[in-house]
Amino acid sequence: MKPVAAAILTALLSFGLGLYLPWWTVAVAAALVALVLNLRPGAAFLAGFAGVFLLWGALVWLRSTGNDHILAHRMSAFILKKDSPMMLMLLTSLAGGLTAGLGGLTGSLARNLNKKSQA
Repeated sequence: MKPVAAAILTALLSFGLGLYLPWWTVAVAAALVALVLNLRPGAAFLAGFAGVFLLWGALVWLRSTGNDHILAHRMSAFILKKDSPMMLMLLTSLAGGLTAGLGGLTGSLARNLNKKSQA
């Protein structure tokens, strides 16, 4: 239950930080959640990944449906060299999920490192 709560908290904090700060703050949000909730490294990575993957997937889907996927079609043709807006959306979500997952892993390992140095 703790990783599910961490994923939700990561998504909420990432959304809030993303309104005012750059995209990479999802890693900071995931690291903070992993530090506060004292998650194990694997759970911290999965919680950060799942929270931001689902958040960015939902956001990119909502933005893209608003313009009938016109920009997604054009960008996928430009970047992927084929017309596949769903693939572009998946890759966008994966990029955010991996960034947040690694941020969560860093937060968890930093907490463990701090415990070991105090002992």
